[in-house]
Amino acid sequence: MVRWSILTAVAVALSGCNLPKGAADAQTRPSGSAQGQGQGAAVDVAIAATAPLQAAREYTGTTQPLQEVAIRAQAEGQLRQLTVDVGDRIQQGQTLAQIDDSILNAATAEAEAELASRRSEISQLQTQVSDARTQVEQSRLQLQQAESDAARYNSLARDGAVTQQQAEQSRTQARTAAQVLRSSQEKVRNQQQAIVAANGRIVAQQAVVAQQQERRSYAVLTSPINGAVLTRSTEVGNLVQVGNELLRVGDFSQAKVTVQVSELDLAKVRLGGAATVRLDAFPSEQFTGRVTRVSPAANATSRLVPVEVTIPNSTGKVGSGLLARVSFTQTQTDRVVVPLTALQDDRAKGQQPNQKPNQPSNQQSKQQSNQPGANTGGTNANGQANGGAKPKQTKGTLFVVTGDGKDAKVAARSVTLGEQLDGNVQILSGLNPGDRFVSRTGKPLKDGDSVRLSILSAK
Repeated sequence: MVRWSILTAVAVALSGCNLPKGAADAQTRPSGSAQGQGQGAAVDVAIAATAPLQAAREYTGTTQPLQEVAIRAQAEGQLRQLTVDVGDRIQQGQTLAQIDDSILNAATAEAEAELASRRSEISQLQTQVSDARTQVEQSRLQLQQAESDAARYNSLARDGAVTQQQAEQSRTQARTAAQVLRSSQEKVRNQQQAIVAANGRIVAQQAVVAQQQERRSYAVLTSPINGAVLTRSTEVGNLVQVGNELLRVGDFSQAKVTVQVSELDLAKVRLGGAATVRLDAFPSEQFTGRVTRVSPAANATSRLVPVEVTIPNSTGKVGSGLLARVSFTQTQTDRVVVPLTALQDDRAKGQQPNQKPNQPSNQQSKQQSNQPGANTGGTNANGQANGGAKPKQTKGTLFVVTGDGKDAKVAARSVTLGEQLDGNVQILSGLNPGDRFVSRTGKPLKDGDSVRLSILSAK
């Protein structure tokens, strides 16, 4: 009985192995309802939108006042007053500090006294000139009388009324009177020259007085600008020397930021151009500034060029030393930008199911296009990569999604490609803002294929 049972079991097993092929497939094939599930390829869908191809690069710098002035002592002495402190708002012409001016006042008084003495000397010289001119007039009259007497005596001597000796004496007196006149005139000229020299000394002394008065004014330090006090370097009672810094003030009507720009990015910066400034101290605000200075010389080691950007600060809330992030605005036309992974090989649009095994699949073509040196990046005439400035491939294919849910399908659309950068490409034509397109797919697609939208798809 045992042997008979074993033989029966073997016979049943052998009969199962001889079932028809169709019957065996029927046992392993899933039901019709299960086969219909999940036929559409899972895809990531994005919505086309315009954007700049490259995000604006930010440069970091530190805020500074528009103008910064160091208030230094121009006179030596003890600091008697310091009326402001760090952070105080100041006005132009406001008194900030005062130095003991007793020595300066004494020097000024001495210079003024010397000037008064010079002026007194001028008065004396002018009196002497007046006296000398009077003496000249007297000498002139005496000369006229002597010449008249000499002429009369000469006439009488010819007639024999007087002796020749008397005539000679009259002529001698006339010559003496002429000499006295010349001496008086020379004295007047000398006195006049003395007055000119004295006037020169007065002018020089006036300059000394003005200089002493200016030095005396150095004892009072005033603000040359409107602004605020940045630093205070001394205290009342200290002895200050000429050149010592007492205060540092800044003009905060505007703020400026100096950033170091690479020489490779210098073409993006132009004098007077707009710039956007963000401050970490005010994260919710954005300031619009302009480029006010571009240094003509780059650092010989780092090849960086200092660029100064000025921003308005009418409220004065932007202080000094704040971290600033600067980006330079460029005039450009934004276009639709899509990732390179969204581009499909042109052969995918007409690909047939009986594709030869040695032909690359759509997915393989997409992976090759992302490799360095692929056609999407383009090469120049020398075979070198052009860095995405002008891609060699100017046409491509995208799949646009139509319908929703179970009715979602894709339609192949030919697009014109623009510049490429950082894994993105501009679409010049063929795709409009708002269109839904396949940004990534797990397997090759054909025109009209049904698809399933992944959870990462844009709504």
